[in-house]
Amino acid sequence: MRYDIRRLLGSGDRYADAGNPLRRRLRLISAGERREEARAFLDQFCRETGASASYHQKRWAEIRRELAAARFYRHTPEELAFGARIAWRNHGRCIGRLFWESLEVVDCRHLTEPDQIAHRMADHMRDAHGDGRVSAVISVFAPVEGDRLPAYIESPQITQYAGYGLTGAEVRGDRQNVEATRIALALGWQAPAETGRFDMLPFAIRDAQDQRSIHVLPRDAIREIAIEHPDVAELASLGLRWYAVPCVSNMILTIGGIDYPCAPFSGFYMATEIASRNFADKKRYDLLPQVARSIGLTPDDKADPFWKDTALTELNRAILHSYRKAQVTILDHHAASRQFMEFHHREQAKGRRVAADWRWIVPPQSSAATDVFHLRMTNFHPVPNYYTSRNAEGWRLMPFYGDAYRSRLAGNYDRIRRRWKLWKRMAW
Repeated sequence: MRYDIRRLLGSGDRYADAGNPLRRRLRLISAGERREEARAFLDQFCRETGASASYHQKRWAEIRRELAAARFYRHTPEELAFGARIAWRNHGRCIGRLFWESLEVVDCRHLTEPDQIAHRMADHMRDAHGDGRVSAVISVFAPVEGDRLPAYIESPQITQYAGYGLTGAEVRGDRQNVEATRIALALGWQAPAETGRFDMLPFAIRDAQDQRSIHVLPRDAIREIAIEHPDVAELASLGLRWYAVPCVSNMILTIGGIDYPCAPFSGFYMATEIASRNFADKKRYDLLPQVARSIGLTPDDKADPFWKDTALTELNRAILHSYRKAQVTILDHHAASRQFMEFHHREQAKGRRVAADWRWIVPPQSSAATDVFHLRMTNFHPVPNYYTSRNAEGWRLMPFYGDAYRSRLAGNYDRIRRRWKLWKRMAW
């Protein structure tokens, strides 16, 4: 018997772009699952915003008709803003969710061309910097409509430093970005005549036809902080710096069964993200031995097994001091831990369970000294949410009904149904 692979995959258009990088990252959910997510989201929207029963009934009829006609429906601006905030509240890998209600949501669904997206991202970064008091901002561009894919930002972050491969295994700059730097150079980016460790990379956008282009942020949309230590002047001689605002641009926002692959969001840093990871990780800058020498330590595991601990602590002090001196918002990991505990208590007081991934919530520095280290956590991947790809965490996402009162029979049915969905979605 002969099989038509196009019929098995769906439409011919979908088969034609089956190798599309975005297509491979998107969640695969059935029409019934999409309808269930849409209904669950509408129920939550109406419940938490106080919408009337008549509005719920009318809106659900509209959504059903649109889903039946095109496997897609368009969110209202209010639904989009609510969904983006709830996705942040639900995201189990973020420690900074205390301020989820203050997220500024900018509806950019009408901007579909790469140049329009790049121009908006320059404005986004200017708005996020503000006067140094960094605000949480998300710009939401066009969603996936049925089989039609929109333009999206391919780079993991809008601001990243280049990494230049030198002789052997030596790298100048950020080791994580060696391949991204090679691609940018191949696409026509002109690196500085004298390359350095902190050369700002352009960000890449793929259009609806899967054509890649690179875009450079204007200088006034970037703010960088020179790193110095409050007590040890020698550390400043290392010439370290970092950008003020992180803007994550490669995560997919999913709301009510609709995916938004271009929804870059920005917030403020926790110091350990820069000091204990970006600067210290061997696959990034691997600066810990240099930092140790600059503060008078000998990086020798046998002579002093705690030199890394001391160097990490002092590097964190330097990051906090430098950002605060520049009057740019930043948080230490102890304060972040306390804020997460407050968020956890608030959510519990409102009868909501908190999805959390212990491996991501617990800071990499002084972990056992923070309250979150001792908190029992479960990440049940509720929607709305953000995900990087279906193979990472996207396949686990589904509605969560555990916050509402349900009989034991209904609860058991939910658990069995959830396990059945996960079994179907696994890559056997």
